[in-house]
Amino acid sequence: MISRVRPLGDFPLSRSALDRDEVARTSEDFLAAALEDPATRVVRLRSGRLPVRDDAIVFEEVSSLDRPPLDEVVYLGRTLGDEGSVPIGVPVLLFTEGDAASDRSSARAADEGEWMSPRDVAHRLSDRDAGIAAEALAISNWHHVSRFCANCGTATIVRRSGWMRACPHCHAEHFPRTDPAVIVRIVHEDRILLGSSVLWPEGRYSLLAGFVEAGESLEAAVLREVHEESGIRLGPPTYLGSQPWPFPRSIMFGFHAELADGQDPAAIRPDEDELADVRWFRRDELRDAGSDVTLPGSTSIARAIIDDWLNGSDGS
Repeated sequence: MISRVRPLGDFPLSRSALDRDEVARTSEDFLAAALEDPATRVVRLRSGRLPVRDDAIVFEEVSSLDRPPLDEVVYLGRTLGDEGSVPIGVPVLLFTEGDAASDRSSARAADEGEWMSPRDVAHRLSDRDAGIAAEALAISNWHHVSRFCANCGTATIVRRSGWMRACPHCHAEHFPRTDPAVIVRIVHEDRILLGSSVLWPEGRYSLLAGFVEAGESLEAAVLREVHEESGIRLGPPTYLGSQPWPFPRSIMFGFHAELADGQDPAAIRPDEDELADVRWFRRDELRDAGSDVTLPGSTSIARAIIDDWLNGSDGS
């Protein structure tokens, strides 16, 4: 069978309408100037959650920060369009509450809205706010685990408006990292293969997925992960698109694949250390399952890829 599968559109967390402004953020003077600019807006992050009101991130005036140390603030970029109360070209800063910032209460924040995880709300946000949510959480998570030099263990110093940490001892420069992972929609005739992790509640299913290993291509990772987790051999995978998944710092590469020639679809052999169940579902089974089957949340790339198939995508 010749697959007519094509890449999908933007996924919820892959959207953005913010200029990351790399040239400005490399200037050692920029962040201090942005903190003095009354046009600058601030986004707060608290325990992985952002303030959201009416399906939009709540932005504060820079004066709400009360002059924090520069190493507690990250420059996210400039807005690319007028939206809400934030006009085009405005610098946006991230302030993560907690740790060294815990003594600065957010009590001054007016109408801060409801604190929500990007995992729960990103699919309802605008392109700009979805991009800000992903960027803010990813860079904050990186700072949380990168306070000491990986080479010598010395405490690092924040540079480049929050986008680099420098070691004063061995002079190593550390930049934000992202861990690549693959996730694959496997179909055979009118069915899709889904798995349930041993860590999940009974009845929760998703696409098979896994991290890319050192020296491995994305396509090779798809074939290896699926065989390790299910015992199934696949034909060549087709790329569908990618989405950052900052929980804590991954990027998911989505693929579509069909069974390899001669592969028996019934010959499933789940990795019992990873999966409690692996099974084939027809469209009508998923549509009619109700509470018996729980699919991934609407912000995930997994849900978007499954929904694309449920809506009649090629490959069935």
